[in-house]
Amino acid sequence: MPTSPRRIGYVRTSTEKQRVDRQVMQLEETCDQLGIEYLSAVARERPVFDALLRELRPGDTFVVVDIDRAFRSAIDAILTAEQLDRRGIHFEILTFPMNTGTDEGAFVYGILALAAQLERKIIRRRTKEGLAAARRRGVRLGRPSHLDTATVRDAYTWMAETGLPCRYVAALLGVSRLTLQRSFHRLRLTYPIPSNPKGETDA
Repeated sequence: MPTSPRRIGYVRTSTEKQRVDRQVMQLEETCDQLGIEYLSAVARERPVFDALLRELRPGDTFVVVDIDRAFRSAIDAILTAEQLDRRGIHFEILTFPMNTGTDEGAFVYGILALAAQLERKIIRRRTKEGLAAARRRGVRLGRPSHLDTATVRDAYTWMAETGLPCRYVAALLGVSRLTLQRSFHRLRLTYPIPSNPKGETDA
């Protein structure tokens, strides 16, 4: 017997001390089920988020309040939307005119998907150009076990300002992602990098 399509909402906040009332109130009005997660947006593992995605069935709609409440970046949001679309699941962002279950929302999604695809190509091209420039300067590319303090701090600042993933910055430096992360920890730099270092005023 077929089941009715459901609306599944997702809420994320960095710590349990931050209030999630606004998100919960907005989602509870239209959602059949709600998942709440307490962790940084850049955390590698998102158990509640992943569990909700696995539970979704064709015809369901995955709903979030804001992009930054659920995703690490716009690209992350679009990639998730692409995966859901292949499974026949709709995706809606309440504060943005995107609901892939409507013609208008599907149009907006299409534009964003093209923009994300272009951004991914630009990032890959810049990574290759950066590696080529480093080789021309005589920089030895490989996987050194140690990065100097100035380089590590510059990489950290760059990631904080641009939002680029650690793996891309590490590739430009010629090291593994793990090496760069360990260098951050060696200098006692907070990683994953907080999405709002000054502190969030809203959940």
